[in-house]
Amino acid sequence: MSGFSQSSASSQNSLGTKRKWVPEEDVALVACMVDLYNVETYNADTRFNANYLNELERMLEKVLPHAMLKAKPNLESRIRTLKMDWATVYDLLNGKDNSSFGWDEHRQMVVTKDAIWNLYISIHKEAGQCRHRSFPYYDQLTSKYAKD
Repeated sequence: MSGFSQSSASSQNSLGTKRKWVPEEDVALVACMVDLYNVETYNADTRFNANYLNELERMLEKVLPHAMLKAKPNLESRIRTLKMDWATVYDLLNGKDNSSFGWDEHRQMVVTKDAIWNLYISIHKEAGQCRHRSFPYYDQLTSKYAKD
């Protein structure tokens, strides 16, 4: 099973070239985000200060020198996507009246009975992406985004 948003080549869309991320890039990005969060230099609550994208770009250049990831638009867009994916999973697991959903640690995915999925997805279309896909960054992003 693959994560929510991953592939390996660029494609052309109506707005221009859209970058496709490979799993290794996501792993490196999330690790660097968590490192910056833990250092607390670039934190402002659960967000970063204005220079965090540039610092992430520098960190990723060291780890993935040939990826050519730029703060804008690459990192900014990917972080937004990862945060939306995380929020969907988090809401499934922690939302009001969602006690039927669980987390499969081995498969790194949200699980429940098919009937519950069907009902929930009929109301919350965005959650459909979670049904059969892993999200291996959930724990790391929860430490960064979840509020007590």
